[in-house]
Amino acid sequence: MTIRIGIAGITGRMGVLLAEEVLAAGATLAGGCRRPGSSAGAPSGASLFPDVAALANAADVVVDFTNAATAQPTAAALAATGTPWVLGTSGLSAADEAAVEQAAAQIPVVYASNFSAGVNLVLALSERLGAALPAGSYDAEIIEMHHRQKVDAPSGTAIGMGRAVAKGRGVRLEDVMESGRHGHTGARKTGGIGFAALRGGQVVGEHTLIFASGTEHIALTHRAFDRRAFASGAIRAALWVSGKKPGLYSMMDVLGMA
Repeated sequence: MTIRIGIAGITGRMGVLLAEEVLAAGATLAGGCRRPGSSAGAPSGASLFPDVAALANAADVVVDFTNAATAQPTAAALAATGTPWVLGTSGLSAADEAAVEQAAAQIPVVYASNFSAGVNLVLALSERLGAALPAGSYDAEIIEMHHRQKVDAPSGTAIGMGRAVAKGRGVRLEDVMESGRHGHTGARKTGGIGFAALRGGQVVGEHTLIFASGTEHIALTHRAFDRRAFASGAIRAALWVSGKKPGLYSMMDVLGMA
């Protein structure tokens, strides 16, 4: 029996790709739900459900690349049905992430800022570089660019890179993050991790981590040219998480790198 995978937001740009990747992986597309008020049709003749709770009852795993505003109700719905959750939505607040963690006490959740295998290798390298390059000598800066429709900044992937560097340095990102510089800011703080967000055109995603010292610069860059890299990784995670114990997992777990 193949795994039944449901797609939250199946009529959106990522939802369509996810549905295609489910079928390419040989799994069963259980169907999906769409955002309230949408009249878009489901891809591949897939079944449409009125809400995520109904979808969860028909699926073995739900993949969710929707909107941060849906994170808390979706967490409650999937915890209630006992359905594993693959979550790739960015821009979650502290309260949203707390709801995800609460759900993970009852169901297995794979939550990642990015499901690309390449990005996750970059995150692993970011942590190692953060540990190897002293914060007092090497300033860490993260530059990201996305399409003009993206609503959150910095991107979830950029935040993930910052968290990886901070982990390598043994600090909390929230304590050293510098974002949105403007005006007379004064000298850069030693040990800070800086962020710059660019928006324009239809850029799928570009992220560069720079370590700058007085004697050298080191740059680590990832460029995504097709959203399918994220979709195929998410379906890989959906196949992996089925049957797992409750807990909060990452793409590193899926790739066997945790």
